[in-house]
Amino acid sequence: MLRPRWLALLAFSLIVAGVLAWLGQWQLSRAVDTAPSEPGQTEIVRPLADVAQPGEYLAEPLVGQRVEVSGRWVAPDFLVVSSRYNDGVEGYWVTGQLRLDDTPTPTSLAVAVGWTRDAASAESAAAALRAEALAEPDAVVTVTGRLISDEGPGRAPRGAADPQTMTRMSPAVLLGRWHDIDGVSVYRSYVASQTAIGPVEAIDSPAPEERSRVNWLNIFYAAEWAIFAGFALYLWYRLARDAWEKEVEDLEDAEAEALAAGSAESRD
Repeated sequence: MLRPRWLALLAFSLIVAGVLAWLGQWQLSRAVDTAPSEPGQTEIVRPLADVAQPGEYLAEPLVGQRVEVSGRWVAPDFLVVSSRYNDGVEGYWVTGQLRLDDTPTPTSLAVAVGWTRDAASAESAAAALRAEALAEPDAVVTVTGRLISDEGPGRAPRGAADPQTMTRMSPAVLLGRWHDIDGVSVYRSYVASQTAIGPVEAIDSPAPEERSRVNWLNIFYAAEWAIFAGFALYLWYRLARDAWEKEVEDLEDAEAEALAAGSAESRD
């Protein structure tokens, strides 16, 4: 172990172990939230611009935050999303594109305006909202609701009459169907209105549960990094010991061969 080759390998192993230990410490530092949000913070209504920006992912502590925003509806873009539950009852959401006021560049936000039990009612409500927005295109509305992360794209269910049926609330998918979007910034998250807008029922949107300050998955990863760091040193020890044992075996074999050759010469 004191030979230059093994000392150099030890130095390399210590560097590797140090890097792995640093990664474990970094992971552990993120396992405990040292500055958690105060209880009830999500229930304080805040301006949307103070909570999130267009194109940005929504940070976990802000999911479910109540926000307020004003703008004008883009009339053709009231669309229906299926597989939405209210108090455990499956139904449909009616959604709209809200073009925000007081933004430096044109900006849109997806808004879930309400819930219905059946598809026919949802389509009827969407048509009524389109007609109302067409009749008053400059009418400014203020929406208060919970800010929720994009659910991602989803496929239409098998056997659906319309292959364009949406089952996930995804602003990215809605963007592909919206009108007048050239040069428009869009929020990745969406707002579920706390009051019904149009001939629909209000969306059931309870306050999010308070998060635990401890992220056990991060603690598990930190322990893994510590194990890897220890293994790097053990690997050096094991390789050095294997080399030493091989040298000892070679010496013993050489001694045995020498003794055997000496015995043969004595008999001769």
